[in-house]
Amino acid sequence: MDYQLVTPHFLKRAAKLYRDKVGFVNEDKEYTYGELYERINRLSHGYARLGVKPGDRVAYLATNMLEMYEGFFGVGQVGAIHQPLNTRLSMEDLTFILSHSGASVIYVDKQFLDTILEIRERLPELRTIITNAEGVNESDIINYEELLATSSSEPYDYSHVKENDIASLLYTSGTTGNPKGVMLTHRNNYLQAMQAMHHLQVTDQDVLLHTLPMFHVNGWGSPFYYTANGAKQVSLDKVRPNIIFDKIEKHGVTIMHFAPTVLNMLLEYASQHDIPKPEHHIRIVVAGAAPPLAFIRRAEKELGWEFIQVYGMTELSPLVTISKPRAQHLDQAEDKIFELKARTGYDMIGGEIKVVNDKGEEVAKNGKEIGEIIYRGNNMMKGYWNNPEATAETIKDGWLHTGDLAVVFPDESVLIVDRKKDIIISGGENISSLEVEDALYEHEGIKEVAVIAAPHEKWGETPMAIVVKREGYEYLTAEDIIEFSRSRLAHFKAPTKVQFVDELPKNANGKILKHELRRQFVENRIKNGEKLFQ
Repeated sequence: MDYQLVTPHFLKRAAKLYRDKVGFVNEDKEYTYGELYERINRLSHGYARLGVKPGDRVAYLATNMLEMYEGFFGVGQVGAIHQPLNTRLSMEDLTFILSHSGASVIYVDKQFLDTILEIRERLPELRTIITNAEGVNESDIINYEELLATSSSEPYDYSHVKENDIASLLYTSGTTGNPKGVMLTHRNNYLQAMQAMHHLQVTDQDVLLHTLPMFHVNGWGSPFYYTANGAKQVSLDKVRPNIIFDKIEKHGVTIMHFAPTVLNMLLEYASQHDIPKPEHHIRIVVAGAAPPLAFIRRAEKELGWEFIQVYGMTELSPLVTISKPRAQHLDQAEDKIFELKARTGYDMIGGEIKVVNDKGEEVAKNGKEIGEIIYRGNNMMKGYWNNPEATAETIKDGWLHTGDLAVVFPDESVLIVDRKKDIIISGGENISSLEVEDALYEHEGIKEVAVIAAPHEKWGETPMAIVVKREGYEYLTAEDIIEFSRSRLAHFKAPTKVQFVDELPKNANGKILKHELRRQFVENRIKNGEKLFQ
């Protein structure tokens, strides 16, 4: 009989091998894996008592907290579908997503309870609200700890759960149109965990600080593989540099996951507060956007952290490449190693990446010819929830089309040059916005930058740089930025327009929202009849 690859196995293993070891720290209160196992079994029994059945959608609206972590396994053991929600969503987006998924139960952190109460009349299928708020006197609102206290702690029988059952329903941000619900199976999540724990070398000696929102692609699947290995996990409610550095020191954090913008924030804070290098080894796993080479160099030289870049997307569970240098690279010069780490990387075990042109042919492995990344493998989504048309557009002949443009080098490593929608075409030449950003980040006065395409009467499009100045560089002008970029780039790639802002718009994962910048600095001005470039 086949052994089913289902995520509750990870918790069961941790409870068996690490029963008395601290598994989760929530607001400085420690829980052993034995205690977590008991609480999560109570949660599963509680859900079953509330009528939650296999295939039902159970939503979570919460930050990185104990209850959020417990939901990954408590829902999974029942065979229901776990649906974490972005805490930054508008009421309209929440209403659409909860209505589209047909969620029947939701766990809501007390800080978001009023939002759900305001929209619940528009959600006829939502029958039960569970919360950590106290003193709520409504029959369909249940206190979380009371639910656990009145439920059995006996191990929950999840033998009915199969590996091809849907485990997670994750809604992607809809930059155009409504968000789409990505269906990930237990097998997807299980094999993603296996490949991530191998490539990141996760052990029971690790201490993970949950800097990445758990609602973002299941926190890149981290609750699964750190639990499976008996690692200690530390919650983080809000991403604040001072809190992160305090927790690193207090808990002996060995690994963190986050976007380049978070790394930039930590680098800025460290440079202003004389943060010493740690006495123990720390790995940082970075994804969400291509990190500038300057960030990688500073992270390793100034902070003493090992930089690891990974790449993926929600539809891929999410991680499929890693940029750690291989044995044949280790004798190369330091700058070359940093260059390799800045690449998107090579395939993780369990899947296959190709970069293809418009005809579906693989591009030359010369680091120059650009094509689209496509993928097939164990962690490819089952499809989009109730959206077969979008599924068919994304998965063709068994390959998932990512929309990311990349080049391939002779050593089989890949480098993303841009998203299809972010590439700038000027005078018939393709310009990578990421390449321009990378060059601009070498300027000591630039704290953050994003480069977008703006219309140009002669060239079709031209690069526009949206810049946040570093403190002490208020005198910096657009001409300074343009001149600096022309000293490092081919002139046709250099920005011809610079806008200064106090901050760049970002999503919950810290990724810069270029579509919002295009709307603000290009589309709105065109609507107003302005001519941006001539």
